[in-house]
Amino acid sequence: MSIARFRKVALSLPDASEGAHHGTTDFRVRKRIFATLGYPDKAWGMVKLTPEQQSMLVDAEPEIFRPVPGRWGKGGATNVRLAKADATTLKSALTMAWRNIAEKSPAKPRAKKQA
Repeated sequence: MSIARFRKVALSLPDASEGAHHGTTDFRVRKRIFATLGYPDKAWGMVKLTPEQQSMLVDAEPEIFRPVPGRWGKGGATNVRLAKADATTLKSALTMAWRNIAEKSPAKPRAKKQA
């Protein structure tokens, strides 16, 4: 799977948009990130799954998926090894991540700090 294909699949999901976050390309729905490219390096992507979804994918495809190291990974953030992922597997993971975010209530506006 190439970076270009990851991007194409992510952006094919309803209302998905591309942005940037901490030096990586991200994909959002309603201003919330559901996937990123380039973390921890260009060989990887990341999808925001539930811990249960993460466990299922890591157990089924350990060559493709691994939990992101640390606390974020314990919450379901899952790395995707791009070179090993096929189109069907990637589309499924991205769709799960997109659905996890799209089905949540809309993001609340952040309160502005007063001077």
